[in-house]
Amino acid sequence: MSNLEHRVGVSEANLVLRHLKLTNTDDAKIVDIISDIDATFGVDAVSFESKKQTLHVGYDATHCELDGIENIIKAHGADISHDWWSNFKEGYYQFVDENIRDNAKHKPWSCHKLPPGSRK
Repeated sequence: MSNLEHRVGVSEANLVLRHLKLTNTDDAKIVDIISDIDATFGVDAVSFESKKQTLHVGYDATHCELDGIENIIKAHGADISHDWWSNFKEGYYQFVDENIRDNAKHKPWSCHKLPPGSRK
């Protein structure tokens, strides 16, 4: 896939998919949550699987972060599940997102480059 197949602000290299189990939800809350998350810059796609009570979000980790998505969920009265597996995944997701942001900011260097001002 190319970057042209994604929304503005979403790069294929930084795209992550997150699956968040929600609690305290109903249809009205889910519609509002999906609408607000979908309007967030950097989000590529969002959907909800009602059978498993799972929110699926694809976003560019350099422009969007999991804490912002969680704040939107909590603002509408729902919450992320507090079971062991959800807590583990949330920590892993935050770790990976931080690595992606750090790597995007990193400027590569090479010890094989000629020093500035030298001639070959």
